[in-house]
Amino acid sequence: MDDDRDEARLFSVEEVNELIPRLELIMERLQSRSVELRESLEQLAAESGQPTSDLEVAHLVRRWPDKRELLDDLQTLVCQIDECGGQFKGLDLGLVDFPAEIEGEIGLLCWQYGEKEVQHWHPLDGGFNGRKPLPKGREMYLQ
Repeated sequence: MDDDRDEARLFSVEEVNELIPRLELIMERLQSRSVELRESLEQLAAESGQPTSDLEVAHLVRRWPDKRELLDDLQTLVCQIDECGGQFKGLDLGLVDFPAEIEGEIGLLCWQYGEKEVQHWHPLDGGFNGRKPLPKGREMYLQ
């Protein structure tokens, strides 16, 4: 999040919940395309005799230029999350955070792929491990 929090958009739980159907589609595609990328890297590793961990995506594109489209698609999908106002936090768990005011504190509403509504939040300096259930009244304020 930017240091200039006064100008950052704050989301309500309801606003994030309205975005979830779109986020689900984006995250589903992101995860599917990332599997394709991982499989391509594994194939390249097998063909080159190098460990997958030693390969860079640039090696993949040099070997198979048509994989550039896959990489562009992944970038576009992450940008779509940004355009929704979310902060993409991780592919494996499918995490997206949204700035919000929770009980007078600026924090992040934390949505995980598969959740039908946002149910958790964490402080700005916390992460997934610091997730807390939303307060009962769910008093979220818009700026």
